[in-house]
Amino acid sequence: MAKVYAIISGKGGVGKTTSTINLGVALNKLGKNILMIDGNLSTPNMGLHLGTPIVPITINHILDGQARLEDAIYEHESGTKIILASLSVKECEKISYKRFLDITKKLRKIADHILIDSAAGLGKETKSIMAISDEMIIITNPEMAAVTDALKTIKLAEEMNKPIKGVIITKYTGDKTDMPLTNIKEMLEIPILGIIPKEDSIRESQSIKNSVILTHPKSWATKTYLNTSKRLLGEDIRFKMKRKGGILSIFLRKMRLK
Repeated sequence: MAKVYAIISGKGGVGKTTSTINLGVALNKLGKNILMIDGNLSTPNMGLHLGTPIVPITINHILDGQARLEDAIYEHESGTKIILASLSVKECEKISYKRFLDITKKLRKIADHILIDSAAGLGKETKSIMAISDEMIIITNPEMAAVTDALKTIKLAEEMNKPIKGVIITKYTGDKTDMPLTNIKEMLEIPILGIIPKEDSIRESQSIKNSVILTHPKSWATKTYLNTSKRLLGEDIRFKMKRKGGILSIFLRKMRLK
């Protein structure tokens, strides 16, 4: 039976969709059967990121009762299964979020892990995704505004009695402009699952419209996403940061990242 993760953030533009896709592909590469769902029905981005913005059957058709669930499942070249959302504003207006729960129950039987890319912010759409998920994965940048919004998201999850698996910090540079990792950990009080670098390989993969794991398999970004996925599966993986002049290893206990 699959575990359902809601990939959420209180702030837009922090790399939520990018992380959902790369986590999914990384987990698939580790031998897991993965299903990714674009749960951002008002402003869907997953299809755009994968170069398939328009498909015949979307999650909107399923929620509206116009098509069979199995017809909305597509397979990415990585082997990862995906269900995309419609770009049509009219189709977004007609859907019933209540049907998400029934759909998720059926999908649990066909995958090991289900990753749902939620909408940014903490509105009705995001709350609906949180309600049907088993655990939350928070995405943030190492800046005060994003971390503050991540904290609001954590508080909402606690109010809904939803467990949080951890936080993934994206667009990390390691310079003085970044909020210190220890400060982020102390402020959020949840485990850090991954620290994804701000790297050209990610921007290039977005331009190519594919996962960085496939477009730049030897990049540092790929390594960090793979290690993040291993931590998600319960492995105790040491954090390593790529800095100018070399690689700095950061031990979890010393930096209190876990």
